[in-house]
Amino acid sequence: MALVKTSKKACAVNPLKMSQPIGGALAFMGVSGCMPVLHGSQGCTSFGLVLFVRHFREAIPLQTTAMNEVATILGGLDNIESAILNIVKRANPQVIGICSTGVTETKGDDVEGYLKLVRKHHPELADLGIVYVSTPDFKDAFQDGFAKTVTKIIEEFVPEYETPPQRTPQRVNVLAGCHLTPGDIDELRDIIESFGLEPTFLPDLSGSLDGHIPQDFTPTTLGGVTRADIAEMGTAGWTLAIGEQMRGAAVALEKRASVPFALFDRLTGLGSSDDFVAFLSKISGRPVPLRLRRQRGQLVDAMLDGHFHFGGKRIAIGAEPDLLWSVGSFLVEMGATVIGAVTTTSSPLLERFPAEEVLIGDLEDLEQRAVDADLIMTHSHGRQTAERLDVPLYRLGLPMFDRLGAAHEVTVGYRGTRNLIFSIGNIFISQVHEPDPETWRQMFGDNEPATATVQDQQLVQIETIA
Repeated sequence: MALVKTSKKACAVNPLKMSQPIGGALAFMGVSGCMPVLHGSQGCTSFGLVLFVRHFREAIPLQTTAMNEVATILGGLDNIESAILNIVKRANPQVIGICSTGVTETKGDDVEGYLKLVRKHHPELADLGIVYVSTPDFKDAFQDGFAKTVTKIIEEFVPEYETPPQRTPQRVNVLAGCHLTPGDIDELRDIIESFGLEPTFLPDLSGSLDGHIPQDFTPTTLGGVTRADIAEMGTAGWTLAIGEQMRGAAVALEKRASVPFALFDRLTGLGSSDDFVAFLSKISGRPVPLRLRRQRGQLVDAMLDGHFHFGGKRIAIGAEPDLLWSVGSFLVEMGATVIGAVTTTSSPLLERFPAEEVLIGDLEDLEQRAVDADLIMTHSHGRQTAERLDVPLYRLGLPMFDRLGAAHEVTVGYRGTRNLIFSIGNIFISQVHEPDPETWRQMFGDNEPATATVQDQQLVQIETIA
């Protein structure tokens, strides 16, 4: 059990967290034909746009209502109406997703009321899907905005059934948390489909932000789950919620359409992957495919190969709660110790995290806890901290702007966990140094080869004792 604390500093120093509207915008990007809009100033949208472009290295659809000082005081009805009409004229989207920002939340804009007036004034917008989510950036964090948006999409597009609808047993809904990359979603799709199931992911970033080159340019999202697919989610046999953040969305879907759900708080690690695969086998009525059995064996072998390099290592992690839980719990299972755990917002998982303390804070807090660490794990803004402390950095989460392939990182399932072991284990191996000559003479005499490493020495000692 961890003691959960919140930083009481007057300001954030080198912030770790990102805002709710940015999280909401990312969720909308997993919906096909969607145009995300931030209801606020142009600067708020520009920041989010740059962040996503640097991370995904793709064209990002993101618009703004361009609120200025006068509009902020008088209200944003005209700005919202103009933004919607311009977007429809130029982009012809299937869905417009609107996230509020701090400036409009402080004013108290009644956006739901504005949207009713806009539809009344423009009957031609009757078939346009418009989803508004309240995401003030002066509270909560990226994960919260993402989760709220997924829940609101379900409430807007999934019909509310008075009696349970006819089920399609082979169809399953997958509510994918923001800690999953497009590569993770592709991996989960392969696993689920290997049991003969038909998954519908919400949101589906693997269809829109996986780095593919489209045949034709589109100003909206390049792919993702369609509005029609979302409407059919109420007829699925099961809902799989990946990440504690998706619990609210799964409950909302269950209330609207009586779809039962199973929540998996992480899919990184042997035990958690086993539970997921066993559940898929149960609901599909099929045995576990040989391919997955072989991947499990490869993971077990990788754990055996890597555990010596992980044992006793001291790691500091800064990440969103679900990502912190997923990766940190697995590292502890591998024998490492988390000496610093810093996150962005509250979560029921934090008290269960396998560390003495979890702090809701910033990267300065992480730096203070990582002084004696063997590895720092956080996003690219932690690179200066790693340089100052002379500690290796494993880039984790979003944004990751100084490395290629961020969207294709995979840390879920047997293959993803195996690859994570290799990536981190190789960092630990690269830290090994040759001992000084006097240490050689004391431990092995003068006849031992001078090229052996410290870990080679330790292995010789272990084998001798055995």
